[in-house]
Amino acid sequence: TAGRRRFSYATSFTGLIDLIAILPSIVGLFGTNLDLRWLRTLRLVRLLKLSHYSTALEDLFSAVYQERRSFFAAMYIMAIALFMASALMYLAENTAQPEKFSSIPQAMWWAVVTLTTVGYGDVTPVTPLGQIIGALTAISGICAAALLTGIVASAFANQMARRQAIFEAEVTTALQDGEISKDEAGTIELLRNEFKITEEHALAIIQLAKENYDLKK
Repeated sequence: TAGRRRFSYATSFTGLIDLIAILPSIVGLFGTNLDLRWLRTLRLVRLLKLSHYSTALEDLFSAVYQERRSFFAAMYIMAIALFMASALMYLAENTAQPEKFSSIPQAMWWAVVTLTTVGYGDVTPVTPLGQIIGALTAISGICAAALLTGIVASAFANQMARRQAIFEAEVTTALQDGEISKDEAGTIELLRNEFKITEEHALAIIQLAKENYDLKK
């Protein structure tokens, strides 16, 4: 029904994005005297709706979701490295630089910048022990970044391989009688468009499947 479709949209990702985007207008209806112009920045969240139209973003989100356990495990390791680096740097540099490393939370800024290999240079260790910790933290950051990148790249590769396997299975099923009917060709074409397989790649898969069928005869 229409009501059910409206409710489904209102609770969907794009519906929630639209709700957040119109919040400034809704708040303005109450005539508050507070300066709420900063709420206009919430309209920028509509940029997230681009994922609805961009297949590349959808593929990215899907790949990360499929490897979410590995991704969260890598983030957990990075969080441990963050806390350890912050605590060690606080112990090493607090006496030499009390204004920059006055506490472990304050040292976290340095740890985040170092682990992410950004290196602003606004806070740097000056003691020998602190420099050793900084070097080890930088190396850990490179390893963590490489691990996260590898997980995403592997997820993309697995996703493409899975789609190709499904497409090949559909083609093989269609060729069980030796030829691809019009309906089967339509199904294969829909699957090709859904999986974003190029025509050249699809033709190569179909040709290979035909050759395998002929060899089995």
